[in-house]
This record gives sequence, structure tokens and C-alpha cells, in this order.
Amino acid sequence: MFQWKKTIYKTVCLSFLLVITVTVLQRGMAPSQFMQGQQQKDLPTPEALKTQKRDNSFSFTSTFWKSKKEKAPVKEESVMAKQVKSWDVTTTNCSANQNFSKVDWFKGLEPNFQQFLLYRHCRYFPMLINHPEKCSGDIYLLIVVKSIITQHDRREAIRRTWGQEKDVDGKRIRTLFLLGTASKEEERANYQKLLDYENHIYGDILQWDFLDSFFNLTLKEVHFLKWLNIYCDNVRFIFKGDDDVFVSPSNILEFLEDKKEGEDLFVGDVLYKARPIRKKENKYYIPSALYNKSNYPPYAGGGGFIMDGPLAKRLHKTSETLELYPIDDVFLGMCLEILKVSPIGHEGFKTFGIVKNKNSKMNKEPCFFRSMLVVHKLLPPELLQMWDLVHSNLTCSRKLNVL
Repeated sequence: MFQWKKTIYKTVCLSFLLVITVTVLQRGMAPSQFMQGQQQKDLPTPEALKTQKRDNSFSFTSTFWKSKKEKAPVKEESVMAKQVKSWDVTTTNCSANQNFSKVDWFKGLEPNFQQFLLYRHCRYFPMLINHPEKCSGDIYLLIVVKSIITQHDRREAIRRTWGQEKDVDGKRIRTLFLLGTASKEEERANYQKLLDYENHIYGDILQWDFLDSFFNLTLKEVHFLKWLNIYCDNVRFIFKGDDDVFVSPSNILEFLEDKKEGEDLFVGDVLYKARPIRKKENKYYIPSALYNKSNYPPYAGGGGFIMDGPLAKRLHKTSETLELYPIDDVFLGMCLEILKVSPIGHEGFKTFGIVKNKNSKMNKEPCFFRSMLVVHKLLPPELLQMWDLVHSNLTCSRKLNVL
């Protein structure tokens, strides 16, 4: 009799433990929580749990659900990190936007503007040559030069003068040239071979698979900003300019000495209240159908300007909210306007020559060049000669104080 009662007692206990275990598993509770009577009354029902589901996680605060919620975003972030650490455009799949062909004003545009509008939505293209290692470590000044594939003599002159890579008092200076492909199809293959060899020697070329043309300068701008956003986390300042300018890196470094982080620096030869040019024979002609305002926002002449590295990353994000515009420096001015950043005009940037009269002797005077940050325009022989003169034992009556 006693043995029979003992067997019943064990069976009841085991059944009770089994019920507890099943309940714990069903409710996702820690065993210690099950015995807390008041807490058990406050727990939400399974139906309530379903209504609290957000982004594949639950707001139920038990230990089990909390651990799940914390792990999910970590996995998502790691995936995102992989996505932004390399150029993610690998194919060119771009067709014309035929909606424009149905609009009357479009039919009245010049062929080059029609072409621009038909393909303006084609924003990014594959990379042909890349050098992400240029942004490894801390870079104080990244020199970025717009060039085209045929102008290797200009790139060579820049490498021998103001584009030299060096460290100055621990401040690292690195140089890159931005290129598309040759505009003439019959020349493309041969020039590409020459560029590949040039890149093999110097390793300072960034090239994308779009044609180098005047209207595509804006493409080159947004491609560089995207590239910078992907690969360059520690660039303090960026000088960006043309391949036919004289630049004084020592004067730029002196100018930047007292600049603090967070200033949103964007400095150059700034044009205020510039009007769109409506004369069709002008290189910078813009039809009213493309831009109908009377003035452009303030912008720095594209011959050369300096911008803060963090600001450049913000410009990238802003640029993706705007339709592309045929004039690249005006397009950057539009981006700055959205960011509420005012470009700063500086006397040391002369993107129209030291004086606008091209025949003036002042445009050939090395004593003026010695005080400048950027001067446009000099072809390779002139650049090499001026560089040697400025860095010789030059005797000047006075030094302009423009820094």
C-alpha cells in the first residue's frame, strides 16, 4: 500500500515538472520568472505579442526576446558595411528616357542638350581603374585633378610640380587624377592602353566608364564624391582643380594652418549672382528650359577650390537629391545652397588669370605667382617654367599678403 502511494506521488511530481517545462518553453520565459506570480499576471498574451512585432523583432522584454532583438541589427549593420566599402556599380545598363521626346520644348533644344536630358538619369558607371589605397591612413590634403585621357603631358607636368606626393611636418599629401574614356571611339583602344601603362607606372588614376566630355564633367564630380564617401574616412582637406592650373601646395598648407574641424570650409574664386548665359555660341550656354532662374547660387570656379573632407561627404549625399546639371561648378553651388553652406571667396584663387586681360604681363610675372594659391591657365611648358622661376632665388620688391 505504501509502495503504491509512493509511485503515485512520483508520477504527480513528474507531471507537475513536465507542465512547468512545457509552459516555460511556450512562453519564452526564464525558469526564475515562472514562479513570480505577480509578474506572470502582467505578461502579455500570445495575441498581444503578435501585435508588438516590428522589423522582425519583439518588444516583449523577457530575456529570450531581448537577446534576439539585440543581435538582429548587428547582423544588418555588418551587411551594410560590406556594401559601402567597394564601388558597387559593375554594369552599364542605361537607356534613353523617351518621355522627353513627347514634349514640345524638348524638340526645340540643341542636340547636345537633348542628349544630356535623355541620359541624365544614368548617374553612375563602372570603375575601370581604382586606387582605394590612396585613402589609407590619415590624409591631410588630397589633391584631386580633373583630366582627360589624351592630356598625359599635363598630368606629367603636375606630377613634377605641384602634384608631388609627400609628407610635410607629418601632414600627408596624396594626388589623384579623375578620368573617363576617350570621346572618339576610333582612338579609345589605343589611348586606353597608354593610360593603363601610365597607371602602372604612377598608380594615381581613377577612371570610370563614361565618355569624357564637357557635359560629363558633372558626372566626374558626382563619381568622385561617391568614391570619396566609400573609400576615404580620414581625409582632412581636398583640393580639387583642373589640369591646366598653377598651384602652390606650400601656400595652401599655410592657409589651412588655423582652420578648425567643423567649419564647413569651401573656398575658391567665388562668383556671386552669376547669370546663366543665354547666347548659344557660348561654351556655357544654358537654355531657359533647363534653368529658368535669373541667377545661379554662389559657386566657386571649377579651376581650383579647397573643401573640408567631412563637407565633401555631405555634398555626396546632397548631390544624390538633385538632377544633374551640365556645368559642374554650378552644380556644386546648388548642392552648397541646399546645405546652407556659403562658399568663401579668396584673393589667392585666380581661376581667370591674375588679371582678366590675357595679354597682360602680370599674368606671366613669377612674383605674383609666388603669393597665389591657384592660378589658371597654364599649359605644361608654361607650368614647368613658372614652377622653376617661383622656386628659384627670386627677388621680388614685395610679397602680396593674400594668405
